[in-house]
Amino acid sequence: MAPITKNDVAKLINDPSGNNRAEAADKISKQFSDDQLSENERSLAEDIFRIMIKDAEVRVRKALARNLKQTPLLPHDVALTLARDVDAVALPILQFSEILSDSDLVDIIGDGPDSVEKQRAIATRGNVSEIVSSALVQAGHEDVLVDLIGNDGAEISEQSLQKVVDDFGHNERIQKPIISRNHLPITIAERMVTLVSDRLRGELVSRGHLPEGIVNAVMTQSQESATIGLLGDDSESRDVEILVEHLYTNNRLTGGLILRALCMGDISFFEAGIARRAAVSLLNSRILIHDSGLYGLQAIYNKADMPASFFPGVRAALEVAHETDLDGREKDRERYSRRMIERILTQYGDLGVEFDSDDVDYLMGRMLQLPSESSLH
Repeated sequence: MAPITKNDVAKLINDPSGNNRAEAADKISKQFSDDQLSENERSLAEDIFRIMIKDAEVRVRKALARNLKQTPLLPHDVALTLARDVDAVALPILQFSEILSDSDLVDIIGDGPDSVEKQRAIATRGNVSEIVSSALVQAGHEDVLVDLIGNDGAEISEQSLQKVVDDFGHNERIQKPIISRNHLPITIAERMVTLVSDRLRGELVSRGHLPEGIVNAVMTQSQESATIGLLGDDSESRDVEILVEHLYTNNRLTGGLILRALCMGDISFFEAGIARRAAVSLLNSRILIHDSGLYGLQAIYNKADMPASFFPGVRAALEVAHETDLDGREKDRERYSRRMIERILTQYGDLGVEFDSDDVDYLMGRMLQLPSESSLH
């Protein structure tokens, strides 16, 4: 391609037809990224661009945007002017240009409902920062959010995802890309498991947002059972604390939930749940719960304002936990859970303590779901 010369400028002046201006714009913008251009030639091209971005013909400005969308050499003022143009001109720049700053993008998002297509272009950029994704979430357009959440290159904060679930949690167009994200905060997974269909719940499990061992519980148990199942055997302590804090903040860290977690052998959740309800550190909670005497457990149990009728079952379950180690063999968790539930039911029967019928139904239901004792050996 011939270098840019003053003749190009002269041609624009002598023959200012729309076709000629569009052809000139196409030629000059294609050549702009050429490494062989001199500094003077590049400066001349930039001056021409500043004239062309004011051209009345959309096709002229469109040619510029199409050819300049990915060049790192594009002057910021030219890029921003093109980005604020009509959609036919702006969309390539908004989707691909790295010249635009987060501040530029947030301002354009804030232009209101007339900017939906521009928002969609921004949502599909190769990299979207949390600041920009937050602005898109606040704008709240369904099509934009589908694009954004489905974009692996978009960083989306937990707070933004919470708002999406608040506003669109029952919308399957939104549910699908949320579940398909590579990294989903456990607090979001906990909310999604009770909102989505069986098909999507299965995908939530298969993608690793929920451990495989909880599939049946997620499909068949109440919200509390599914919540407990969010934490796999190898969950980090921090994940447990985050989930407990989330449940407490949303008034869902109930005594029944904590007991059911214990029945499923989730000692870490039980410890963290008691600690949060008692407003003591997790370390102190563990010391008191596992105190060899009765006083420590009774003291923190009472401080956590747990139902008095649950205490014998909790003590029985902890006895099983102290006596039984998971051996890593097949059906290890099932053996452990069956032994714990049997001990709890026996304890209540021996003591003649009245046990809430819902909890009895839950424990019996869990027993029925577990394999028979003979099949576990």
